[in-house]
Amino acid sequence: MADDALFQPDGAQMVPTEFARGPWTPDALHGGPVAALAARAIESVPTDDPMHVTRLTLELLRPVPLVPLTVSTSVSRPGRKVQIVDTRISDGERDVAWGRGLRIRLQPADFDAPASSGPVPGVDPGAPPGPAAGYTSPAPLASYRAFHNAGAELQYVAGVFSGRGPATVWVRLAVPVVPGEEPTPLQRAVAAADFGNGVSSELDFDHFVFVNPDLTVYLHRPAVGEWICLDATTRIGIPGVGVAQSALWDVHGPIGRSVQSLLVERRG
Repeated sequence: MADDALFQPDGAQMVPTEFARGPWTPDALHGGPVAALAARAIESVPTDDPMHVTRLTLELLRPVPLVPLTVSTSVSRPGRKVQIVDTRISDGERDVAWGRGLRIRLQPADFDAPASSGPVPGVDPGAPPGPAAGYTSPAPLASYRAFHNAGAELQYVAGVFSGRGPATVWVRLAVPVVPGEEPTPLQRAVAAADFGNGVSSELDFDHFVFVNPDLTVYLHRPAVGEWICLDATTRIGIPGVGVAQSALWDVHGPIGRSVQSLLVERRG
């Protein structure tokens, strides 16, 4: 439907939809939609000069429930060249997530700088195959409608969802963050980046949970187009702890990296 989205605005609140649900329980959200909501809030804070969000960190303080959410922002580090914008997402009783965006002022177009590594098609020999070369891979958990199977489209070019080990997958939002708004490059990138631990799992979904309490995304340029590629790897370290890392691409080349800490537990 035309008004399908991850969140529906309701006055000052944002109401999550089934498209935003996570894989571990139908009563809590996937981290990707929460990251996109934080990105939207950070981008809404005006600046005197154009700026680029080069880092966004999301702290998931607890499972984000499927209830109306309140989003607030503040500039904790003002500046002409570098700024830090914080956002708080609350369920009405307590904070459920914090976001922090670091913004750097853009230089004018005639800025005399070394050769840019911006989007130039076909120049990177390490580029993954494009989304048109991809294949689908059914998710091994959560048959109910959720972000990973309805809110986003995934096209693998290496690995499978139900397998173990590294994977390379293209991700595209199937619905906007809110109705009637085209998702921004930042919103697309951070929403996709939260798939890193799931697509590159080193553990069996049936016997373990590996939840990320955080997500940090670094972007050296905005993504171009709807598709974001994750070249993702998970490493399990000391008992109960892991880290997932993803190199991020668009159809023109690399755009940045993302990292997630993992809380690893045995089911039941």
